[in-house]
Amino acid sequence: MHYVYPIKSIPHPDQRYIGITSDLKGRLKAHNQGQSHHTAKYKPWTVVTYLAFSEESKAVEFET
Repeated sequence: MHYVYPIKSIPHPDQRYIGITSDLKGRLKAHNQGQSHHTAKYKPWTVVTYLAFSEESKAVEFET
């Protein structure tokens, strides 16, 4: 499955990010460890919700 996931910063709730992954738990862990320069400044993050798609192209289409 391919997931589109909006996350929000816990200490800065106005900061949000939307991404796509096939490993939601691993990707959130990476965000919270500062492995993404887009989100490192506002860690830690929490998942707001997620949508699952069987085809990656559909997830990409939805995200954009």
